[in-house]
Amino acid sequence: MSSANSRRAVVLGGGMAGMLAAAALADHGHDVVVVERDRLPDTARARKGVPQARHAHLMMSGGARVIETLLPGVSERWLAAGARRIPLPTGLVSLLAQGWMPRWPEMEYLIACSRDLLDAVVREQILARPGITLHEGAEAAGLLGTARRVTGVRLHGGDGAEELEADLVVDTTGRGSRAPQWLARLGLPVVREETVDSGLVYATRVFRAPPGAEDVPVVSVQAEAGTPRPGRGTTLLPIEGGRWIVTLAGTRGGEPTRDAGEFEPYARTLRHPIVADLIARAEPLTEVHLTRSTVNRRRYFERLPEWPAGFLVMGDALAAYNPVYGHGMSVAAHSAAALRAVLRAEGAGGPGFARRVQRAAAAAAGPAWDLAVGEDVNYPGVVGARPPAAARLLRGYVQRTMLTATANPAVTRPLLEVMTLSRPLSALFAPGVAVHVLRGPGQRPAAEPPITAAERERWGLAP
Repeated sequence: MSSANSRRAVVLGGGMAGMLAAAALADHGHDVVVVERDRLPDTARARKGVPQARHAHLMMSGGARVIETLLPGVSERWLAAGARRIPLPTGLVSLLAQGWMPRWPEMEYLIACSRDLLDAVVREQILARPGITLHEGAEAAGLLGTARRVTGVRLHGGDGAEELEADLVVDTTGRGSRAPQWLARLGLPVVREETVDSGLVYATRVFRAPPGAEDVPVVSVQAEAGTPRPGRGTTLLPIEGGRWIVTLAGTRGGEPTRDAGEFEPYARTLRHPIVADLIARAEPLTEVHLTRSTVNRRRYFERLPEWPAGFLVMGDALAAYNPVYGHGMSVAAHSAAALRAVLRAEGAGGPGFARRVQRAAAAAAGPAWDLAVGEDVNYPGVVGARPPAAARLLRGYVQRTMLTATANPAVTRPLLEVMTLSRPLSALFAPGVAVHVLRGPGQRPAAEPPITAAERERWGLAP
């Protein structure tokens, strides 16, 4: 066990959630060991343990600001490495289910680049800190300790089995986490799990931007939920190196395929062909990568009647979302901030510390969960429990908010603040906002994308 002068924390998983948790713990004086199954690259390259990195990822302003408090200067490092800061809604050409979003002056922003670059910059900055050690090529096989206190973790890897003792173990191993099984072996009850599966399939291809089109904004055609038709949409994200990453998404019955010859035709069948028109003159740089790992899954660890001291579950291991909403990394940031807040308030050694952090992490995950499943349950063929009446009322209000946002900037601003996880969901119900929402937009949304003639010419779109 660690000495009396320091505390050892073991973080399972070296992805975004794990690295941010490690930063929060190291700032509070812990000696942190990050255990990672992969050999982590020293540059912005793909790795086996994050197959979803091939698809479009959005670092929302709400997450970026929180990460900046954990890692000062990280935003400048992302931009220096080739990322773009996209003002919202100025740099967004988005067809919502309700209509085109106007490109008003900046209200929020996002960081546009590959997931590999996001991870690499964070990883480099964190692993350079004293007190943080990386243990590669090993993965957790179980917890040490009892139902009252976890005292470490059992590992296996290329060097065989080993036991690593710790004052705190943090599981950030993602969607495949075995934390419920580990806790059951210690004698704890079954963890309640909820899933909502719209059957969404992601298909992604990277393109070289045509000359003159490197400044294309984020372009999005969102799916429509609540109709008898499968939901189908697309996102074009400009990333480093003059490239575009284009992701097609379709729910059960309307899925895209791996067939490269079908990629552009699929984009052309969507509610608007703008993305198909853009990629028609772009050079493909990759084949089509497909994933079906899009189920919304939430595990309610915080509801167990007892919780062992010395153990936390965070990131996708706690709540994993349909990636189309772009909230996973930002929720991980807010969860790390919740860990830091409890550490600052009371330290890590007090009774009930782990339970309070677990509840705080669950609270950080809740709003994104409500938004994701509130939408996904409305697609045909969805597998999962229907939401309660209150959730259906919430969705109705959010839908009207989005419609009003197509014409009223007084509503667009709080909507973007909520969607980027910069403010809580309650911001949409502030009296000044609610009055505008109840009145509605007052006019129909624009029928065509908010693009100027100069932009059309520069990007090679028909006038």
